[in-house]
Amino acid sequence: MNKQSFQKPAKCLSSESSNYLNMILNPESEVLETLAKSILLAARTAPKAKGVDDIITALVEKDDIEVLALTMERLADEKGEGFYFLKRDATNLRNAGVAVLIGVKTSGAAGFDCRACGFKTCAEMLNRQKVEAEFKGPNCMFKYIDLGIAIGAAAAKAKDLCIDNRVMYTLGAAARISGLLDVDVVFGILLSITGKNIFFDRK
Repeated sequence: MNKQSFQKPAKCLSSESSNYLNMILNPESEVLETLAKSILLAARTAPKAKGVDDIITALVEKDDIEVLALTMERLADEKGEGFYFLKRDATNLRNAGVAVLIGVKTSGAAGFDCRACGFKTCAEMLNRQKVEAEFKGPNCMFKYIDLGIAIGAAAAKAKDLCIDNRVMYTLGAAARISGLLDVDVVFGILLSITGKNIFFDRK
């Protein structure tokens, strides 16, 4: 074989001489908060009964994460046996990338007198004394439907964006009890972008 057909191997580039250090590594971690706003946009534009929008959305600030987590842990202790999942969810909250809240603050009733709320008329329900706990009620059933549709739209948008997510009653309850959000009913959605879904094998 002709020795002249062989060529010397190219000299390997050192890390100092390559462009590797100029790359932006794992850039997806920098856009989660922006994508969270797109997810809330889906909740905002979701259909509402009679076109009346009583939905409230919020992006949880980093300083409020621990406030919510501590509130969830306190609720677990107060409620006792069977409510350990509140502490489990608090751990998820601390480990998630972003948390959003979607709630409803009712401005009235749909006016259908459908009795789904348990009262004969909308007027009777509206005149009833509200009960305060994790949530506030009774409220018009159509407002709860609006909330469910908005939450579903948000979770679907997160899925479309390949963002791991989990809808949580516990996060919403903590937001309301801690006074972070003035609503009647609220749920939270945790968002995470990691190599393994942190909501998959919760204990």
